[in-house]
Amino acid sequence: TAFLDSFNLVRSHFQHVFRSLFTEDDDCDLVLVDTNDPLECDIDIIAKPKGKRPKSISQLSGGEKTLTAIALLFSLYLLKPAPFCVFDEVDAPLDDINIEKFNGIVRKFSKESQFVIITHNKLTMADVDVLYGVYMEDQGVSSVTSVDFRKYDHEVVLEQLVN
Repeated sequence: TAFLDSFNLVRSHFQHVFRSLFTEDDDCDLVLVDTNDPLECDIDIIAKPKGKRPKSISQLSGGEKTLTAIALLFSLYLLKPAPFCVFDEVDAPLDDINIEKFNGIVRKFSKESQFVIITHNKLTMADVDVLYGVYMEDQGVSSVTSVDFRKYDHEVVLEQLVN
């Protein structure tokens, strides 16, 4: 059926993307709970980073859960790429090392799609092409400003933001 074909593609993409965010030794899977009724059954998300054997995804750290969710989102994206994607503070629970992984996968996929990322993370802001800031100069009046980083050296901008 079309559903099972799509599910198997997403499952394969999930394993590939998950391992690109973690390591090749990490284990993950998407499992249909009832293969006799695939259209109505639940789907288990299995994520086992190296050295951990959680019984459920709730036992993972916030960063691990976030990277697993990002892997699933990109797995669905690979099934049918969209012209643009919006991420609203998905990087908030990530530490600096995982921010780099997140930024790397966004950069990779941004060759095919445009990404709008709402964030407060300096590392993510420094890794984008264009940054839009919303500020309130006068009470109740929001304004927008932008910086096009494609005109500047990313390493210099990153150093200035972090320091």
